[in-house]
Formats: sequence, structure tokens, C-alpha cells
Amino acid sequence: MKTKIRIVILFILLAGCTSAPPEPTATPAPTVPVATPTLADPAVTTNRPADPAEAVQAYLGAWQADDFATMYALLSSGSQSLISDEDFAKKYIHTLEMAAVPPGAITFEVLEASLHPDAAQVGYRVTWQSVLFGEIARENTMFLQAEDGDWRVVWNDGLVLPEMIGGNVVDRIYYLPPERGNIYDRNGNLLVGPGDAYAIGIVPALIDREQEADMLNLLGRATGLPPEYIIQFYENQGYQYEFYIPIADGSAEDINRYYNSLTSYDAIQVSAFSARYYYRPGDASHVLGYTSFVSPEEQGAITRQGYWWTSRLPRTGVELWGEPFIGGRQGGELVLNSPIGEQLSVLSEKFPQPGGALYLTIDQDLQTAAEQALFGLRGAVVVLEKDTGRILAMASSPTYSPNLLEPENLNSVFTSPFSDIEQPTINRAINGQYPLGSVFKIITMAAALETGVFTVDDTYDCQYEFTELVPLGPILYDWTYERNQERLANDEDPFPPSGLLTLPEGLMRSCNPWFYHIGLKLYDEGMTTALSDMARGFGLASPTGVIGLPNESIGQVVNPTERLDATNLATGQGELLVTPLQVARFVAAVGNGGTLFVPQLVEQALDANGNIVYEFAPQVSGQLPIQPDTLTAIQQAMGLVINSPRGTANFVFSNFGISMAGKTGTAQSSQADPHAWFVAYTTEGRPNLSDIAIVALIENRGEGSEWAAPVVRRVLENYFFGQTLRGYPWEIRIGVPEWLIRDEPEEDGDE
Repeated sequence: MKTKIRIVILFILLAGCTSAPPEPTATPAPTVPVATPTLADPAVTTNRPADPAEAVQAYLGAWQADDFATMYALLSSGSQSLISDEDFAKKYIHTLEMAAVPPGAITFEVLEASLHPDAAQVGYRVTWQSVLFGEIARENTMFLQAEDGDWRVVWNDGLVLPEMIGGNVVDRIYYLPPERGNIYDRNGNLLVGPGDAYAIGIVPALIDREQEADMLNLLGRATGLPPEYIIQFYENQGYQYEFYIPIADGSAEDINRYYNSLTSYDAIQVSAFSARYYYRPGDASHVLGYTSFVSPEEQGAITRQGYWWTSRLPRTGVELWGEPFIGGRQGGELVLNSPIGEQLSVLSEKFPQPGGALYLTIDQDLQTAAEQALFGLRGAVVVLEKDTGRILAMASSPTYSPNLLEPENLNSVFTSPFSDIEQPTINRAINGQYPLGSVFKIITMAAALETGVFTVDDTYDCQYEFTELVPLGPILYDWTYERNQERLANDEDPFPPSGLLTLPEGLMRSCNPWFYHIGLKLYDEGMTTALSDMARGFGLASPTGVIGLPNESIGQVVNPTERLDATNLATGQGELLVTPLQVARFVAAVGNGGTLFVPQLVEQALDANGNIVYEFAPQVSGQLPIQPDTLTAIQQAMGLVINSPRGTANFVFSNFGISMAGKTGTAQSSQADPHAWFVAYTTEGRPNLSDIAIVALIENRGEGSEWAAPVVRRVLENYFFGQTLRGYPWEIRIGVPEWLIRDEPEEDGDE
């Protein structure tokens, strides 16, 4: 009798959910027990559509994949007549958003099934992994009916969640967002955290011309910007400009010392705001990243991640990488409401938890020195602890203030770093991809020696021209050729070619013909990928795996396909692209004995209770694919670059007093002026100050020895001596490039 009742109930349910009830039957009910039909019973599978469990499997699989169109297509025609595909998808999407279930966070299991020739019911279990509420699991039953030779799902609200049967709705009640954790440098200096600050700006029309110099000097002291730079913010507008022009922002702690003096000038406006503040604005901005509010296009996706439209999301840098540590946990109640909005029950509740804290490997003072060393230039500086992979400084120029992404900051209304044509938000250290120029000769020398085709005692006569490609290819030139042409044009004494050089001396002099010759000979002898394989062995064309920064670029290394390609690659030109971080890593490996470390920015991560949940440990990612003798030869040659009177960087580092090795590089680009490179590692061996590897890349300025090497020297001065010791050739005074100087201001009233 139980079987009879069960089948009758099934028919009643199906009749209530479809537009066409089943035909009545004249067959009398059985008076003896009958076994419940099962999928394995051959007596009930004759002339029946495919296994109903397969339809359930397809429906739930589509749900798992967020494929609501496929789910809707599996509904019975009667169900589709009762709900549109759009409303059907909205019910599922809304519930998943409220429950904070990300895409792909659904698992399921099909359970037992029972069926009639044209109807079936299949049990299943669905488990949601909610970002906020943890595991939400329900067992449910899906009813199906035979239609057009297939099983179709008879839909109702309860298939989303059983509690929703009858039109109930799942919603979320939001709690206040958790406090985001602070970020510190390696010495405990606060880099990012909640704080009071000021936005500072100028109204040019209110400038008292007699007081302008004093006003600019005061602004310079308060903001850390050279007065000559501050002038640029308003000089193009003229002194008749009556509107506010943003200058900078500063922490209340820094600005309060100057507040009364600043506000005594009518032209200076100071506006207070409170926010998650990035201290020393502009310093380490590309490392730290930023947060910003949710855009309308993101709302659905971020709601499923447990956030709300009022949340601030991490976008780049350590802020993004460290979200699991410093983001805290959002909170809320998952509630069931009736169709008219009455709360019926609380399905789950989680209270918010504050974020922890991150301590970086960055040294704030060295970072500031690197930022200032790049002031007025486009490029990047990376400083690595040579024997561990710690990143002590990573600067990208031009930089920007993440505080401009804070709506409470008045200056954010007037300027955006995203609209700047200089693209200050790009981290050139990990996302800038450049030809490497003559720094690549380190790798070419390694390939030359490792193949056995060359030895350290081999010599080459380095003249102005390289003619080994002629007549099928062009004449190539040494860097001394252009230097000589410049001298002759100025009626100066000729600049001689380098002459006869051993291989290490070829690196010391950065002789192009020597390395063209290596690339061409390896190619002609069938070792066509020797250079590119060695480059990959040095870590190029692969991610460094940097810990703390997501989304690094990997550059490219292309195998030569013709003789000219081989000569280009041998000198770091052609289609080769690298990032400054990749270069810093292999330079550190050359200096430390051949170990490629994973660069790391994070020293420690703490939870909200102060417990260490992540701690720095050196991570080895590989070894340079060279023998000890080869490595020693390269190290000695790089030492000659610094220490020999003929070394290409000797004039920059003579009498510097720091034991080091390096290499200059000048990389041709599509612009008129080439990119300047300089790389170095130190060998001081001090017990209280780690030896470092350092890379400087300056975009489109000229020779590496003239532009990048001085930048490296300045950073090293600050690292070893704690201060800048001498100015650049292009500075009128330390920190002020000559191109910042303007003509005398025009008379009042002139534009």
C-alpha cells in the first residue's frame, strides 16, 4: 500500500507543476505489495527516456559552471511557461550573491532515484562553499517528467534552496566592514594605515608675488618637493587663474608642524581628511598598491566574494597580494524572508574580524632614496639582498600618491593618476619590458665559455666596425664609433676604438664587435639556441615568482632564425625583452655564487591577534647553468668594469670606496634616445649590512654609464653612508634636475 500512495503523491506533485496533467488510468490499484521502481529494474526502463539521473547530473553540472542558460533549457515546457529565462537566472544569481558563493564553489552528489514510466524523482545533495558563511549543504529532491523523449526538470523555488519553496527569498544583512590591517617596513615604520591627513593646493590668483619665493620654500619643506617642481603645477595656468590646483597631500603628523605658516598664505589651501593613508606619498606606491571603491560593473561579482557595494577592494601591489592577511573577514547575516519581505529565520551568521598586519622587506629610508634618485626621470630601481632574495627597495618613476584614490581627499577631485600620459601607475620594475642592451653580454660571455667555443684567453681586435655579416648583411658598429663621430664633429681629439681585448676585457670595455662575433660564430657552428637557452637559464622569459606582487610580466627570449638575429641577441637587442626585477635576480645570482632566489617583499604576516602566520625564508628557484670557472671569469670581468681605468663605469665609481662589480648597458629603442642600464652587486662582507644587487633602468636618456650608473651610485651612497654625497651631472643642486628650471615668471596678468 505504501508504494501505491507514493506513486499517487508523485502524480499529484507533477500535476501541480505542469500545464498538462497526466491522463487518468482505468487500471485498478494493486492489492498486493509492489516493489518500488528503480533505475536498475529492466521492467520499467522499456521505452523510457534516458536515465533521469543523467538529466539531474547535467542540471547540477550547469549550475556548478554558472551556466544558467543550460539549466533553463533542461526545464520542462510547463516550467518554462511559468518563469522566463531572465527571472530564472536572477533567482539563482541573487541567492548565490547573498550567500557569498563564488563561481565554481558549488559541489553536488546525485543520490537515489525512483521513477514511473513518465515521471521520476531524484535525490541530490548540493554544497555551497560560502566566502562568508562557510559550508552550506542541503539535500533535496528534483522531480522530472518525460517530454519529447527526454527527462525534463519540473522547477520550483525550492530547487535553489529548500527553504525558498513558496517564493521565499534569501537576503544578506551587512555588518560594518572590518578594519583593514596595517603595512609596515622591515623596521616597523608604518607605511599604510588609518590616519589623519591634509590635502594641499594653490590658487594662483591669490599668490602674493613678493612672497612667492618664501611660500614655495615653505611648501617644499612641508611636502618634500623641490620648489622648482611645485612651480610647474601652476605656471602654465598663469597668475590670473582663480581656481584650486592640487599640489600634494601629507600626514597630519608631518603637516601640523607647518600648518599655521601654510595657512597664513592666502594662496595655499589646506583641507583635512581621514582615510587609510599611504605615508610618504609616492614612496613605494607601486609596491604597496591601492584600494578603491566598487564600480557598478563589479557589484555582482564582488557580492559573491563576500563584499558589498560600499566595500573598498584591493587593486594592485601588496594590498592585493596580502588581502587574505590584512583584509579581515566581512560579516553579515544570511536571512530568509517571506515573499512580502518579512524575516522568517536566520540561516547563518558571521561576525566581521579585523585584518592582521604585514611587515615588508622594504627599508623605508632606502626606498625613499631610490625614489629620489629617480626624480625627474622615467625608469626603475630594484635593490635585492644578494644572498636571500629580499627586496630592500623597488622604485618606479614617475610615481603617484595612492591617496588620490581616496574620495575624502580634496585633491582626488581635481586629478587622477590614471589620466596622466606618463602612466605613473605602471610598476616599471615588474611590468616594464625592455631590451637589455650590453648588460646581456654577461649572458653572452657565459654561453661563449660554456659551449667551449671560446676561452677567457681568446682575443679579438675591437674596432669601430664589425664586417663579418658583409656582403649579405649590414656593417655593425661599436659604441666607440658614435663617440668618435661626436668628437670629430666638435673638432676634438678622436675617441679611439678599444683594440685587442681578451674576452673578460671585452666585457670590461663592452665591445660590441667582440660579442657580435660570439653570437655569429655560435650560430654558424650550429649552436643556434646557445644564447637564448643561456638567457632562459638566467631566468629571463620566466616569472621570477616574486612574493608580494601579483601580475608580473615575463618578457621574451626569441631563438635566432638568421645570422643578424644572433648578433642582435648577443648584445641584448632584437626581440629580447626583460623586466628590471628579472635582471636584478640574475645579477644577484652572479654575485652570490650562482643561486637564483625568489624575490620577496614580505617579511612577516600577522593575524589580528599578533600571531605569525607567514614568515620570510629564502627560496631557491634555480642555479645559473654555468661552471664555477665561468662564473669566476664573469665576476672578475664585472669587477674590471668598475675598477679598471678602462672600465666603462670607472669614471662614475672611482674613489667610491665600496667593493663592487657591475656592468653598463645601452639599449636601442624605438625612441630617439636609448634606454640606459646599469647593474651591480657589492662584495663588502659587512656583518651588519648585507651585500646587495642593484639595477637601474632609465628610459630614453642615453648611455648607461652616463645616466643609470650615477643613479646606482646615489642609491649605494644612501645604503652604505646614509646620505647623498654628490650631485648628478644633470642637476643644478641635489634633487633638482636642470630641466625643472623655468624662466623668470612673467609679469602679473600675463598668461
